[in-house]
Amino acid sequence: MSGKLTPRAKFATVLLRGAAALSRATGRGDGSVIGGRVGLVVEPELLNLLAEGRGVALVSGTNGKTTTTRFTTAAMEAAGKVATNSFGANMPTGHTTALAKTPDAQLAALEVDEHYLGQLLGATQPKVVGLLNLSRDQLDRAMEVTSLAAKWREIVEKDIHDSIVVANADDPLIVWAAQPATHIVWVSGGQNWTADSSICPVCGKHLDRFGEFWRCTHCGFTRPNPVWTVADEGSAVIAPDGSRVELDLQLPGRINRANAAMALAMAAQFGVSPHQAAPNLSTVQSVAGRYATVERDGRRLRLLLAKNPAGWLENFDMIRPDLPVILALNAREVDGFDTSWIYDVDFNSLRGRSVLVTGDRRTDLAVRLEMDDVDFTVVDDVSAAIGHASAGDVEVIANYTAFQDIRKEFNRVN
Repeated sequence: MSGKLTPRAKFATVLLRGAAALSRATGRGDGSVIGGRVGLVVEPELLNLLAEGRGVALVSGTNGKTTTTRFTTAAMEAAGKVATNSFGANMPTGHTTALAKTPDAQLAALEVDEHYLGQLLGATQPKVVGLLNLSRDQLDRAMEVTSLAAKWREIVEKDIHDSIVVANADDPLIVWAAQPATHIVWVSGGQNWTADSSICPVCGKHLDRFGEFWRCTHCGFTRPNPVWTVADEGSAVIAPDGSRVELDLQLPGRINRANAAMALAMAAQFGVSPHQAAPNLSTVQSVAGRYATVERDGRRLRLLLAKNPAGWLENFDMIRPDLPVILALNAREVDGFDTSWIYDVDFNSLRGRSVLVTGDRRTDLAVRLEMDDVDFTVVDDVSAAIGHASAGDVEVIANYTAFQDIRKEFNRVN
């Protein structure tokens, strides 16, 4: 950070920290949002001033932002102290607080809401921008996905100049959005959800797919060659020099190996070798409660977050066979009130399991499961669901506020 904060910026930072501390002391949350809001009211340029002089990495995408930011932070810490908002708060108020809390960090890894990417580019002048994926989200809360890809492409054309873009080569929408950048590093980790990228974003014709490879036979738009890849076998990432970087991740699933590949590729732009950074990734055991295990009455519950069709599909891919599953669905303001997206989720893989359904919109979810011939039991809340589950391991998948309700039930487990 620049050591030349104006007196007004210093005053704003003091007020920011005070507001955040008061929020924590009164049990109203960690204070990231209110602190940043107070600081930016006093000094509207505070985010820019706090970011000045730091090496900043931004991480954005529909799914995996928080986990990839946590991995990137761990990887970059091999080069020095890192300021981060890796517990969430991914709008400018949260970014401002994250930077104000760690004034002595010369590096920063910041998760960015998809709709604020342009604003953060202007405010932080990042060295690296990680673009993970784009898929449909709740339509009453998020922009239609192709429109968002077009917005990102416009941002890249206008606002990314010297920044290095680290981008997912397997997602055609990401490739199209990132293409105008001058410096691009392509990463491949595989992609389960392809329903939003069956049409060529350039010409509108059908895309052909062959495993991870994709191309448009009409206009020639095709998957670029990735220089970072997730290994086909075992748990490793293949670096640009062809060396195999073994991972010992505590987080499950193919998607987290892909997130780790993105993190290593981003950290490498700061001079951190993947072999130096990889051991740090094993220190990440849960992310704001995601993947955490909690126990009650002889049940061990693993908590998984899924907010949209792609997220639910990835979670179905990582849950362990034959275990009971608790599904929780809310539809509050931050979730989006429209639950029609659950009709884009394929629940067939849950057939034959013990499935318990809860949350504010449990009956909506029950109707959807019935359509896929999945047997289930509807219960009032997570306590009742635990009581109905058999003893032993249980998988829990919940959307955002349902997940927060469950965290609260277990004393805000991290």
